[in-house]
Amino acid sequence: MNKASLLSTQPNLRAAKQRRSLKSHERRIGFAFALPSLIAFFAVILIPFLQSLKLSFYRYTIEMDTPRFVGLSNFKKLLSNPDTLSIWLNTLTFVVLTTSITLVLGLAWAVVLNQSFRGKAFLRALSLLPWVLPSTVTAFLAAWIFNGQYGILNAILLQLGVITEPVPWLAEAHSAMAAVVLTRVWVSVPLFMAFFLAGLQGVSQDQMDAARVDGCENIGVFRYVVLPHLAPTIIIVTILGAMSNLQAFDVIYALTQGGPVKATTMLSIEVYKQAFQNWDVGSACTIGVLWFLTIAIPSIFYLRILFKREN
Repeated sequence: MNKASLLSTQPNLRAAKQRRSLKSHERRIGFAFALPSLIAFFAVILIPFLQSLKLSFYRYTIEMDTPRFVGLSNFKKLLSNPDTLSIWLNTLTFVVLTTSITLVLGLAWAVVLNQSFRGKAFLRALSLLPWVLPSTVTAFLAAWIFNGQYGILNAILLQLGVITEPVPWLAEAHSAMAAVVLTRVWVSVPLFMAFFLAGLQGVSQDQMDAARVDGCENIGVFRYVVLPHLAPTIIIVTILGAMSNLQAFDVIYALTQGGPVKATTMLSIEVYKQAFQNWDVGSACTIGVLWFLTIAIPSIFYLRILFKREN
């Protein structure tokens, strides 16, 4: 290699070295910003989860000084209990109904609020109220609405002549599940609506006008233009909504406490009852493992979608 060639390659080498140094510096800065979140994740999520996973192999109740290793006995007891399947099915029923109803209502309300009319901004702000209020407050309000003796729902239905005597909505299995689902939907619709409303802002007005010129009515425009544009948002919101509903506790406990006769007992409620009513920490941790595995299913789909979008 002659001297001229050597001199010409030196700037390229320096530039490559600077790029490597810059990337290394950016990685260190990125790690520094992520470090507090990583510490919080280890302290609040990972370490307690590993501790719970460990205790699921132990018998540990309030009268015991130290946990006693029992191997898979807690899991065998859980799987042989007939209530386990009903609680798991209650959880799936609650998640499917709540997520699907919230999805439809949230999308429909977002389409309404995306139109131009007087008072739109006020109505948007008002629509977020159920989400802004604490869930427990909403649950107590719903308990008053569905109360079998003095509830406003019975009062309205009696006044309209739909029923002839008060209905104990929260004391019957099917109506109690319906009340829990509707209350959770009430809380969740504003969040779904906000996601869909943000997605609707990106729909091209030119595409909608072109579809109308081609002869599409409003339903056709929604089907062939709006829905394809919102498809990624719908998928992500559905998965996140299912994950959130799998973890629902406050609304259910404040409204029915899992009753009547475990008709609205979900995995989250059963973990609480085993840990803080029966004081059986080992059984609670075992149910928590089943709960975690159930939540992991939509989480895997969500992560796969994120990785595909990044690639």
